[in-house]
Amino acid sequence: MLAIGGGIGRYSLSSQLDAKNVSIYLWNAFLGGKSPSVFRPLGDAALDGIDFDIELGSSQFYDDLVRYLKSYCSRNQKVYITGAPQCPFPDRLMGSALNTGLFDYVWVQFYNNPPCQYTSGNTTNLINSWNLWSRSIRTKKLFLGLPAAPQAAGSGFIPPDVLISEVLPVIKKSPKYGGVMFWSKFWDDQSGYSSTIVSYL
Repeated sequence: MLAIGGGIGRYSLSSQLDAKNVSIYLWNAFLGGKSPSVFRPLGDAALDGIDFDIELGSSQFYDDLVRYLKSYCSRNQKVYITGAPQCPFPDRLMGSALNTGLFDYVWVQFYNNPPCQYTSGNTTNLINSWNLWSRSIRTKKLFLGLPAAPQAAGSGFIPPDVLISEVLPVIKKSPKYGGVMFWSKFWDDQSGYSSTIVSYL
């Protein structure tokens, strides 16, 4: 899985044609394409999907990019499309792309967004936002995105005992529940958060 976007730098798509050209490049450089004229940074390794983390620029034409990438799917080649939108619904930059209904997995970032995250002792905003995403978005599985340590994000950290006792029992009732996503592997290694909760997922 290759992630595109992020919160640093400048990027955007300028047109539907630009989206098509980006999809062709991604297919040939990182996915299952075989164009001899395109350099493959990972050599013969073929990734199986693209993760959208669009945090800057415009929302335009990402829906086209998703459709073009999905068009490469075949019986022998699966192209997974995943995304990490911010929890305010609808996500202002990824909303149109998510509305295609072509995302296999969506890991919503329920942090750094006080109106829809956990705040000390209060799970209401978080759970209300989860329920809104769960009933509104077309995806196979929805994941709860959280910081793996207090230092991993500006706000939104949930103590493991609160997640286990107050949040997971509620969100696991959703048929779209897929699990928990952490930012990031580094902070999870430091905190051991995933090891603490894995048996409750």
